[in-house]
Amino acid sequence: MARDNDIHIDTFIPFMRDVARCERSLHELNLMWRLIESSAKMNCAEEAHSMLPMMAATRAGFQRLEKDLVQSMVSESISEVMSEITTCAHHVIDIVVRNLYERTADVGFLATDLTLCNYVAQGLEEKPIVERLREYQRKYTVYDEIMLMDTVGTVVAQIDETSPVDGSHDPVLAQTLESGSYVETFRHTSLRPNKDHALLYTHRMLHPQTGQPCGILCLSFDFLGEMAGIFAGSSAAEGRSVALLLNDQNQVIASSDSHWIALGTKVPTNQNGAPVLYTHSGRTYLVQTVSASGYQGYPGPDGWKGQVMIPIEQAFGTKIMRCVDALPADVAQGLLGHAKSFCPPLYDVIQAADSIRRVVWNGQVMTAGQRGGSSKLKSVLEQIGETGTRTNQVFTQSIRDLYDTVLSAGLRDSQSLTQLLVDLLDRNLYERANDCRWWALSPVLRQLLSETHAHGQADAALQQEATRVLEHINSLYTVYTRLMVYDRHGRILCASQPQLTDGRSVLEQTIDTVTLQKVLQLSDDQSYHASVWTSDQAGTDAATYVYHAAIRKENGSAVGGIAIVFNAIPELQAMLSGALVGKSKSRAMYVNRQGLVLASTDPTSPPGSTVQLPAPQLLQLASGHSDAAITTYQEQYCILGASVSRGYREFKTTDGYRDDVLAISMENFGHVESSDNALSPTAPTIHNVNTPAAIEMATFYIGQQLFALHAQSVLEALPATAISPVSAGRLPHCLGTLARQSQGQVTGYVWVFDLGALLTGQPSRITEQSQVVVMEHNNRKLGLLVSALHGVHHFDKESIIPAPTLAGGMNMLVNELIKANQGQLLVQCIHPEGLLYLVQRKPSTVTSIATTDEAH
Repeated sequence: MARDNDIHIDTFIPFMRDVARCERSLHELNLMWRLIESSAKMNCAEEAHSMLPMMAATRAGFQRLEKDLVQSMVSESISEVMSEITTCAHHVIDIVVRNLYERTADVGFLATDLTLCNYVAQGLEEKPIVERLREYQRKYTVYDEIMLMDTVGTVVAQIDETSPVDGSHDPVLAQTLESGSYVETFRHTSLRPNKDHALLYTHRMLHPQTGQPCGILCLSFDFLGEMAGIFAGSSAAEGRSVALLLNDQNQVIASSDSHWIALGTKVPTNQNGAPVLYTHSGRTYLVQTVSASGYQGYPGPDGWKGQVMIPIEQAFGTKIMRCVDALPADVAQGLLGHAKSFCPPLYDVIQAADSIRRVVWNGQVMTAGQRGGSSKLKSVLEQIGETGTRTNQVFTQSIRDLYDTVLSAGLRDSQSLTQLLVDLLDRNLYERANDCRWWALSPVLRQLLSETHAHGQADAALQQEATRVLEHINSLYTVYTRLMVYDRHGRILCASQPQLTDGRSVLEQTIDTVTLQKVLQLSDDQSYHASVWTSDQAGTDAATYVYHAAIRKENGSAVGGIAIVFNAIPELQAMLSGALVGKSKSRAMYVNRQGLVLASTDPTSPPGSTVQLPAPQLLQLASGHSDAAITTYQEQYCILGASVSRGYREFKTTDGYRDDVLAISMENFGHVESSDNALSPTAPTIHNVNTPAAIEMATFYIGQQLFALHAQSVLEALPATAISPVSAGRLPHCLGTLARQSQGQVTGYVWVFDLGALLTGQPSRITEQSQVVVMEHNNRKLGLLVSALHGVHHFDKESIIPAPTLAGGMNMLVNELIKANQGQLLVQCIHPEGLLYLVQRKPSTVTSIATTDEAH
């Protein structure tokens, strides 16, 4: 195995088809501009003298942009893959640690079971004990073996008949007897001879009378079965990557595909998350390793890590979702306006591309009307026009690809995040359903309710003993607000932590009739009843789930039940917060099918509120499915992700219980702005007409609409960020002045007017993409603020028609329409006479406009 340091972007490009295509296109354009410049210098240097600076500027800009754009596309593609495999690695280790935390509580509690302790201490009949252990395993199906041993390692009871063990001298037994807590072991052991490795939880058992160690309880966790379920729910299930669980020696102890990377293999790790390549068994991988972060004070097995490895040839093949194509135009364009905050490289590329577009646009404007010159110059001008159009197309596609990469990464990440959240929830609630059914088998609780049923009232001594049992359980299982035992009439006879937050006692309450009947009608010890999510039930201080199981007499008839009140909101909040570590712009919540919020990290949607999602289809997802959408929510552009719980083992799959919970994630990108000033990820392509009589028009955007000016009336375009807000008296919609330069020297100033405001009456917002088109008409120069530049195009005279209303009016801003692309696209033509009429309604003002530039 090896780590390849100092990876150059050229290493990745062959595996990124979109980036490779972009690189080739940019390289070809760079060569074209070089050839045009060289051709002009050699064949028509004098005629092309004024254009040579533009060509040099274009070439220099291309050299910078070619490198920056390709670098950004490679970096963002790698970041997307690293984010995806990081989330998957977290999925693996986080679920493992939370699951094993429950095992530490189980073994500690079951080791105090009075029936089991009496058996180990006194050697009672084995058959009822084995049946009790089987009853436990039927509820906690995560265990494949439960054993009881005496202090010398002799097995006195076990449930796995396929792997009988008479006894063992494994050192873990002595270690367990000396420990006052659980002992966690993962290795080969004679206690599970048919397994290469076994994950065991052992705890000593104390003599009921003397308090001295009298035996050992051993729970064997179904490790491989559990890992198979975790891998199936992760993104590694797609087959492009392999998910692993590693030990402290970086050896594989579980693999999503053991034919690919086998158990016991030592693999390279990458815990710092750097996007470097690693070679393993002759194949090159991107790797992400995540250590256990612990849960509720439990650190997880020492040195265990989640890891995902994706081959370099698989990493970038199918990642782009082409999500921009499916977005509403206003969302796509508005979101792109926040590129500086959510993807600085994308923003930088857009800025650089805009600068080059402006240079090319100015060059095309500069050459307008010169096509009738020498044949050599004419050829150069045609090449400038064609290459300029191709440049715009390449920029548009390249920015779109980079934009798609960024957004598809967010969509995938949101789906992975919400899938992790529902998996955590399903596994947590699975334990709650198990707990209530097992505790219902407590001999003390059964005796209390049997005596109460027989005599019509509870025995005080039995009530106290039962209360002590509930308090003991609750002290070990702190995820519960309280535990309650009630009789056939719903009267609560005893409870742990009986005082409610309002000062009342749950002992004064009764179980509601509907719930009571459902509990009493449960068919057997495997059945349970889970309440709906509500605060309107006995024993609750807030909205939650309450899990019930029937408590039965020896003959199997129900004489009451146990209710365990899950402290749901804090526990669910902890799951959400833990999954969002490192995601400062994200929020998450659990909701039901009706949008009722169960828990939330979003302060605007607290528990108990109802959310109205802008993508309502997310609430209708089928069980076990995930989806994500880019939309606007709460005046923010965001990615909404959703996953629906699918159940875990038999919980919500075969046990008859259904209650779909969804995890919703929201990643914000910025406030919703007016789409009039948003960046556009796409630009319509206009087909040029290549005839001598073609009319040249300079096109640009006002908001989302295309407008045009006759190219011969346009002098140049300048960045709007250079406008100086100088007072212009009462000039309508005047924004200030703008300096014009030549060879680094200021040659004059023009007044700048807001063309959008002149057209619509609403002032335009100046962005970093805004431009000022400097025009000249009747020897008067002025600047027009526009949203963005488009191109310089050639149209047939027949495609230009009068505007349908007030044609020819001197006060008309738009007097003609261009039917571009055979009438498929309409472009509005600005009427210079009408424009000057609007801005020079006071003669004195007109003079200042006309003379400002000329004075310099």
